[in-house]
Amino acid sequence: MFKKVLAVLLLAVFFSCSPEKQPSTEPIKVTAEDLHTSIDKVVEIMIHDIFSPPVASRIFAYPNIAAYEIIAQVNPEYNSLAGQVNELTPIPKIDSLQNVNPNLAALIAHMNISKQLIFSEDKFNVLQDSLFNKWETINKTEFEASKAYGEKVAEHIKAWMNKDNYPQTRTMPKFTVDTDDPARWQPTPPAYMDGIEPHWNKIRPFFLDSAAQFKPVPPPAFSMDKNSQFYKELLEVYETSNRITAIGDTSEEVAIAKFWDCNPYVSVTRGHLMFATKKITPGAHWIGITKIACRKTDSDFQKSLYAYTKTSMAIADGFISCWDEKYRSNLIRPETLINQHIDENWVPILQTPPFPEYTSGHSVVSGAAATALTDIFGDDFSFDDDTELPYGLPIRSFTSFNQAADEAAISRMYGGIHYRAAVEVGVGQGRKLGSLLIDKIKMKNDNAVATNHE
Repeated sequence: MFKKVLAVLLLAVFFSCSPEKQPSTEPIKVTAEDLHTSIDKVVEIMIHDIFSPPVASRIFAYPNIAAYEIIAQVNPEYNSLAGQVNELTPIPKIDSLQNVNPNLAALIAHMNISKQLIFSEDKFNVLQDSLFNKWETINKTEFEASKAYGEKVAEHIKAWMNKDNYPQTRTMPKFTVDTDDPARWQPTPPAYMDGIEPHWNKIRPFFLDSAAQFKPVPPPAFSMDKNSQFYKELLEVYETSNRITAIGDTSEEVAIAKFWDCNPYVSVTRGHLMFATKKITPGAHWIGITKIACRKTDSDFQKSLYAYTKTSMAIADGFISCWDEKYRSNLIRPETLINQHIDENWVPILQTPPFPEYTSGHSVVSGAAATALTDIFGDDFSFDDDTELPYGLPIRSFTSFNQAADEAAISRMYGGIHYRAAVEVGVGQGRKLGSLLIDKIKMKNDNAVATNHE
């Protein structure tokens, strides 16, 4: 018995004197999928919070730039946007690469800025806290150093972000509807909402010299003369809608219209009850296409971030350019005129969004995004677009980004919410804007030696 007790005591002494478990020194691996997951969570919250398309584009761009600037500091393949993008100054330098994981710091900066731009931070905290706990367990020293640096960069980007005039536009007056001019935009059914973001042209662009840099030609002159170009385009919307709805859901044009709807707030009326069905914005759809392209090419964290950053800047400045024209031309929507002069019972396939008609936002943004993505992944890049699956819409396949952009543009006329001129001029406006991004902003250093980023 004494021997057994002695043995137990000796074991207790042995284990009490054994060295404590050392903290892990395993590097934290941050992959492209971590970035995709974080952006997907932001999209999910944006749908819940109901951000307008222009505001949503701003939410995408700033987090991407914050993360990209960290990567550009350590990877010679990428050039900093400081000095290239309007008013952006260099971010703080990394004090020591020994403890800071650039990919980790970049993703933390991305999440930090994202949280500042959404309303439902608590929903994002669930994802962030789970990731933080995982990373801290893997390598606490690396996590804490990377987190401190990522937050430092985020503060730098936030200071720059807060000077883009967005806070000032929140207190500017609502848009005044000119009811005496028959050519001017009027609120449309069923909600008759005020015009959204009438001061968006005052937001600082990322790479445009000004909101009016790609001011498009004016729309066809308003006229209800049946021989005028304007009336012919109005009648085209009405007749196209009647033709394709007569075929029903089997119509390819109807399928195209619904696939590219991307209206973040569709009002539905049931008796005395009105409620909203929520969807992604057009910018979010192209962010989804960016993810599809990154996955198809097995792009690593840093190339995926580069693709998101370039595309989101194209989308953001596309909205600034488009909204500048919308509230300049202030053109009435087809639905209003068709109900007044042709068919009082006519309803478009898509619900008319609450802002003036010319040019088409989908067309401008799609032209800009497709141009940026083509520069990254090539012109003959085929892909299956499953972005709308969560909203009950089937996959559509495209042979190129430009084909997708052209389809997105014409979808607005099929949907009954735009005239042809807004579509055709709009997609050209977007492509000009995208080409400027490629020519003006040098993000990729093609002479650099490629490195393994993950």
